[in-house]
Amino acid sequence: MLAIGLRALAMVMLSTMFMLVKLVGDHGVSIAELLFWRQAMSVPMIFGWLLATGNLGVLATRRMASHAGRAATGTLGLLCNVSAAMLLPLPIQTTLSFTTPLFAVLITALILRGPVGIWRWTAVILGFAGVLVVANPGSNHIPPLGLLVGLGAGGVVATVSFQIRDLARTEAPIACVFWFAVYGSLFATVLLPFYAQPHSLEAWLILVAIGFTGTFAQFLITASLRHGQVATVVIIDYTALVWATLYGWLIWDELPLHSIWLGAPLIIAAGLIITWREHYLSRHISPTSAFDSGVMEEFAEDGASQPAKGT
Repeated sequence: MLAIGLRALAMVMLSTMFMLVKLVGDHGVSIAELLFWRQAMSVPMIFGWLLATGNLGVLATRRMASHAGRAATGTLGLLCNVSAAMLLPLPIQTTLSFTTPLFAVLITALILRGPVGIWRWTAVILGFAGVLVVANPGSNHIPPLGLLVGLGAGGVVATVSFQIRDLARTEAPIACVFWFAVYGSLFATVLLPFYAQPHSLEAWLILVAIGFTGTFAQFLITASLRHGQVATVVIIDYTALVWATLYGWLIWDELPLHSIWLGAPLIIAAGLIITWREHYLSRHISPTSAFDSGVMEEFAEDGASQPAKGT
């Protein structure tokens, strides 16, 4: 119950973060600025926490190049996620983030040449059928660029998950999050001089809130996995759609279209099938034979916060 409670609170924080991302975009903050401040604000928060708890030693690493590579891919995933949040209604952006496990299966089968059975292929077909229903080809309710970056986020976060799985063999989870924030803010600094501009106090307060909610969500996700199994807590991630719908209605007076109510259950069902199958394989074959969905979940926020999920 503690794990479920922590996970539910994490989904509230992540949903709130993406709501704030959309809101700060309405205040004229550019995506480049948002990427920088989202990452830069995490660095002192994580560093301060480790310093206060006497755990700074976990940041020591001999794999800086791997951290930098993971941060480059993760920053691209974060770019896709914040762009989707700004371009799309929140329920649609959240629903598209649920496609990460579908892309993970495709990467496993087509790039890594790993074994993928009928259950996971069925889930992939079912999930992308749900995407087609949500997109509703021929209608104009989803901007093509928004759909592209929304699906791109799912693909990039799936890619990041494999990088994290490699890093997790030698690095502490909090170290992966910290160095991602450090390198991600450095990457975004390159663009900052071209896009930085003065903002109102309200916009700055929203940026601070984005940094806090995103970082706090990462801590909660990590904590939930310490107290419960992935197969148990992953289902709670889908509650993010409830919060996204609520925020969209309360702030922008938007309610999901009928295509969301028809397509989202298909995508969610596909994710649950994949999660169940990975859990089954990990228990009946070996921990290394199945996809490490637990590692993916812990860092899902790079690209969307949902089941894998990265981020």
